[in-house]
Amino acid sequence: MRDGRYIEIPGTGMHELPPLLVHAGADHEPGDDACELASALVEAEDMLVESSGHDAGAQVLEDRKFELALQLKQRYRGLIANWLLGDSVLEWIRQCETTFENVDVLRQFLHPDVWPHASRASFVTLLEDKGVPSPSVALERAVGLRLSFRQPPPIDCCSNQFLFYLDSAVANSAYRTWSNLSPHAAALFPPDRFHFEVWDADPSKIG
Repeated sequence: MRDGRYIEIPGTGMHELPPLLVHAGADHEPGDDACELASALVEAEDMLVESSGHDAGAQVLEDRKFELALQLKQRYRGLIANWLLGDSVLEWIRQCETTFENVDVLRQFLHPDVWPHASRASFVTLLEDKGVPSPSVALERAVGLRLSFRQPPPIDCCSNQFLFYLDSAVANSAYRTWSNLSPHAAALFPPDRFHFEVWDADPSKIG
């Protein structure tokens, strides 16, 4: 048990939670490839001007710019995929809260005036404890990105510094602030008392 902070839930039965419906990057169309690449090329050119001298040939600089633009575009697509995962998790948490409110033995654990009580971040920890796969990013970072942006940001709003260096710092800071909203250390849900399924929202993977 993690630091002895798991909630002791009366009884021995398993509680069924709503399925986690994970939306993939294919569910969101941030823009066509040409527009994304054009925006990335502008950012890549700025980076090369800052970091390169004038001794390289024009073709070498053009090749470097294109390669860097492809990296920026790939990072942007990764950011969108992570944002969608965070959005899926927050929607799942809202559904879990509704489930808790409708189950007498669970209802009390979401009320801050009752101890021990859980926070919304306790549901993220439950996902981690249950081993929900998130190969591209930590769940906390995905949720933090969703907390930072109400809608997926277009690539034009993302500087090269943000895509390469700042997105993780912003996401991690947002998650820490959100998870610490409870005035007291929140208790955790025992993973052996809850069951839920993880569904892929990509229709091409169904059936």
